Amino acid sequence: MSTQPRSITRQLFDLSAPVIGINVLNVLMLGVDSALCGRLPHPMSDHALEALGYALQVVFLLMVAMLGLIVGTIALVARAYGAGDQSRMQHVLIQSTQLTAVVGAFVGLAGAALAGPILSVLGASDEVLATGVAYLRPLMIGTPFFYLGLLYAGIFRGVGNTRVPFLCAIVANVVNAGLNYCLVLGHFGLPQLGVTGSAIGTDIAQTLNAGLLVYAMRSGSVANLHLPITMRPLDRGLARDLFRIGWPAALDMLVLNAGFLTALGMLGRIDQVTVAAHGLGMRVQSLAFVPGLGIAQATGAMVGQALGAKDVARAKQVFRSAVLLCMAIMTLLAFGIVIASYPLVHIFDVASGSSLESYSVQWMRLLGYAMLPTGLNVALMGLFQGSGATKTSLAMNFWGTMAVQVPLAIVFAFALDLGAYGVWLSFPVSIVAKCVFGIVAYRGGKWAVTGLTPRHPPATMAEA
Repeated sequence: MSTQPRSITRQLFDLSAPVIGINVLNVLMLGVDSALCGRLPHPMSDHALEALGYALQVVFLLMVAMLGLIVGTIALVARAYGAGDQSRMQHVLIQSTQLTAVVGAFVGLAGAALAGPILSVLGASDEVLATGVAYLRPLMIGTPFFYLGLLYAGIFRGVGNTRVPFLCAIVANVVNAGLNYCLVLGHFGLPQLGVTGSAIGTDIAQTLNAGLLVYAMRSGSVANLHLPITMRPLDRGLARDLFRIGWPAALDMLVLNAGFLTALGMLGRIDQVTVAAHGLGMRVQSLAFVPGLGIAQATGAMVGQALGAKDVARAKQVFRSAVLLCMAIMTLLAFGIVIASYPLVHIFDVASGSSLESYSVQWMRLLGYAMLPTGLNVALMGLFQGSGATKTSLAMNFWGTMAVQVPLAIVFAFALDLGAYGVWLSFPVSIVAKCVFGIVAYRGGKWAVTGLTPRHPPATMAEA
């Protein structure tokens, strides 16, 4: 036995630690929204929490268009970095920035215009619908900056630097917390804008985050990363490469959201209170899953770099280290969620003894039990997306969601009359099914040769 696996584990941990911090801060940004809106006067706070539960699903749904671009960009940047191809890496940065700005503007405008109809289709009541629109419309306006922040954080991760985006995220979260405290509840002479104030504060914080990341690239603080503020002609070949890698990841997100939205629709027809409980549970889940997702994101970067250097053995070692780290950390978090479910619910100012408290605790404890298989699942996702084998991750999630989760939710909730508990029980079962599929695909080995051989940028653009 050599020390190389330990060395890789340490590298993975060092790279993923700031990523985990970034993801925690991103989740906290949404958690601050919920916690402050939960302190609005009753019944306004009840409508606000339900509205944010619906709005969160809409935001995830509209992320579909961007996720594919981010995954494709990170895969190509990591491979170019691993191969020592600096001109290619620079070219991908410029082109992906332009594409992200266009996608973000389109999604933001469409989301703002269709906020009402989307929430209505999801089953929001009239009172919740009005509150949801008041939150979702201003939030959607900031979508381009939100997407650019996600893209740049991913690019930094692809070249092995996660400290810069972590520091930027800290500043943005402090600003978000301060603005939300003032604008939601009306402190320090500012008006009490409720959920609209929350959206405005979040927009400003996300714009600041993107601006700080641009400054870091333009200041030369990271070698080989420089973002010119000039337009470049569209590289159609690169756009096709990004599309070929990214469209399965985008469809993957669509499948996951279809599963979540289907569950949300079932819950809305069982009891509207369960929608608010689902939203609260999703926020706790997002925070608890952050360490595993951070390790998975770092895994994707290291796997991409290894395959760019044509070192398949190292890529496999990275994956094995990722599985150990993910499952160890998420098992510890599982105990925390199950034991501390009641205190976690009360963070959102949920009344003791209420049906909202009961449903939220029930949902959170199921999420806790699902943490162990989720650790393996996210490690597999990191491997497949980092290697460019996004069709494999798509197949894993498609069958796990559409063939297991959704049918079981219907059977458990309605045929077996388990209600909301039945809907939620389908989630951990589907995660186990995804893990089985993923292990089979990993052993098949096709992921190790999946991906694109990077084409160089046109000669007229190489100096960019």
